[in-house]
Amino acid sequence: MQASAVPVSRPVIERQTTLAEIPGKNEAYTAGVSWAAVIGGAFVSASLSLILLALGTGLGLSSISPWSNMGAAASTVGKAAIAWLIVTEIMASALGGYLAGRLRTKWVQVHSDEVYFRDTAHGLLVWALGLVVTAAFLGSAATSIAGGAAQGAGNGTTTTTMTTAAADSSMLNPNAYIIDTLFRSNGTAAAHNDAAERGEADRIFAHSLRQRTMSAADATYLAQLVSARTGLTQAEAESRVSDAFQSAQQSADTARKALAHLSLWLFVALLSGAFCASFAGTIGGKQRDRIPV
Repeated sequence: MQASAVPVSRPVIERQTTLAEIPGKNEAYTAGVSWAAVIGGAFVSASLSLILLALGTGLGLSSISPWSNMGAAASTVGKAAIAWLIVTEIMASALGGYLAGRLRTKWVQVHSDEVYFRDTAHGLLVWALGLVVTAAFLGSAATSIAGGAAQGAGNGTTTTTMTTAAADSSMLNPNAYIIDTLFRSNGTAAAHNDAAERGEADRIFAHSLRQRTMSAADATYLAQLVSARTGLTQAEAESRVSDAFQSAQQSADTARKALAHLSLWLFVALLSGAFCASFAGTIGGKQRDRIPV
């Protein structure tokens, strides 16, 4: 009598589901950058920068206002203005970076180091975009101011318009006052319109300042113009031209050094803003990930 065959059970092979087969869990389907959060944080950063700039102008901590051409020269930028510039950049960049990290989408199945890098990159992108927006606004404001001054100079048909155009020209041209002192009359010469001579003298001064010296021919020619328009002798006119050019050189050197000094501190402020925005982005991202999906 034969024994009945016992069915042999086949081994069950458990199939592991890969990450790519899990719907909604694949990293390829999630963007590495939340541009909506970045753009929102950048606009908040740019807006706060302008608000703090206006506040600093009102408190006297900032020497230049983007809404008016009534601003101080670069040589008058002191320690208070530099400190306020750094504080403004840090506060605006930190707020924008934090918002970008807090508002970005939560990445699932992504390594913690990658999340930290992405949050840092979000903060840096906010800083960069906010800087571009702020620079574009200030550049457009400066362009509109320069265009208004040029339009006022071109439409000078009335006395009021001519006075406004002359004031705008003196603000835009640092050598305007020196040219005025150069052609200041001693009271013996007849009054007349010397706009052409002033423009020519201004161009000679600008060229000589670029060359760091005034040629003998230009100095003699300017002295002749000054002597003919002011009633001074040739020797007195030459002395006035020499003194005016030395004053212009000193003003140019002072402005150049002040601009270099301000540029260095501006670099420090922007670098501090980039660091604070990146760090604030990581803080906002950590607080965002604590919220369960």
